[in-house]
Amino acid sequence: MSGKRWLWLCLMLVSLSLAVAGCGGEKKDAAGKGGPQGKVMIYTSIYPDIIESVKPAVKKAFGALDVQWFQGGTEKVMTKLSGEIQANKIAADLIMVADPSYYLTLKERKLLFPYASPNNKDVTQAKDADGAWTAVRISNMIIAYNTAKVSAADAPKTWKDLLDPKWQGKIAMPNPLLSGTAYVAAGALSDKYGWEYFENLKKNGLKVEEGNSAIQNKLLTGEYLVAIILEENILKLASKGEPLKVVYPEDGVVMIPSPIAIFNSSQNKEAAKTMVDWWLSKEGQQAIVKGWMHSVRDDVEPPKGAPALKTFADKAVKVDWVKLATENEKIKEMFRSKVLE
Repeated sequence: MSGKRWLWLCLMLVSLSLAVAGCGGEKKDAAGKGGPQGKVMIYTSIYPDIIESVKPAVKKAFGALDVQWFQGGTEKVMTKLSGEIQANKIAADLIMVADPSYYLTLKERKLLFPYASPNNKDVTQAKDADGAWTAVRISNMIIAYNTAKVSAADAPKTWKDLLDPKWQGKIAMPNPLLSGTAYVAAGALSDKYGWEYFENLKKNGLKVEEGNSAIQNKLLTGEYLVAIILEENILKLASKGEPLKVVYPEDGVVMIPSPIAIFNSSQNKEAAKTMVDWWLSKEGQQAIVKGWMHSVRDDVEPPKGAPALKTFADKAVKVDWVKLATENEKIKEMFRSKVLE
C-alpha cells in the first residue's frame, strides 16, 4: 500500500472513531455533565417550605432535569390521584406522601414500578420486598406542650396522661380524615388503647384541627397547652426560640416511615430511578434532616434538637399497616362517630 493510501485510510479511521464517539456519547446536562433529561413530576405531602429548601440541592444534582411538584396533605394527594387513576391518566412519576399504608394499596392495584435502588442497602427502615416502595423519611407523631404555660414537671409523659382533667379543653390533634400522619396515629392508638381512649379524649375537650400547622400556631398562642402533633413542626419552631417542646411518650412514639415510589405509568422511569437514588443517598437524606425529619439511614445525624431514632424506635407504638390499608374507611368512620359527632 502506498504512503498516500495509508495516510488516507488512517484519516478515515480517525474520522469514523470520532463520529462513533459523538453518536454514542452520554447526553449532557446544562453544566456539561451527564444526567437525566426531560421532566419528572413528584406528588408529595412534604411541607412547601421544606420543598423550597431542598430545591437548590435537587437543582445541583439534576441540572437538566425539569423537576415539578404537586404539594398537598396526604389526603389531598390521594384524592387527586384517585381521579387520575380512574381516568387512567396519572400525571405523577413519583409519590412521596406520609401514610405508608397507602403504598400497600397502590401496590395491590399494580400501580407501582418495582425498583430496588443501589442505596437500599443503607436504608435501615421499611422496604418493600419487591422494591415497589422504600421508606425515605421518618416522621413521628408525638406530644408537644407550650413551655411558657406548662412546666416540664407538669407536662404529660404518656398518651394516657392526656386524659388528665387539667388539660380540659386545652388539647388538640389534627384531623385523621385530612392528615395522613394523624390517620396513622388514630389507627395505632386505637389499636393500643381501644376507641374508648378517643372517646375519653373527647370528654376531656379534645379539639380537632385541619392539620398540624393549625395546631402549632394555637399551641404557640396558648389556646392549646398540649397537643398530639408531628415532631417536625415542633422542632422547627423550637429551633427559632419559640416556647414549644417535644415529649417522646414513654408508652411509645407513633413512628411513620413514609416511602417513595415510582408509578408504572411514568414516562421517564430512568430519571425517576435516579431521583429515588438521590433521595436515598447520604446527600438526599441530609436534605430530609434539614426538613426536621429523621433519616432512614444510620449514617445521617438526627434533626437539630431531636434524639437519635434508635433511642425511642424500639418501644414505638406498633402499627398494623395492612389494617390501615384495608380498613381505611372503617377507621375514619370510627373516628368521625367517636370524636367528631
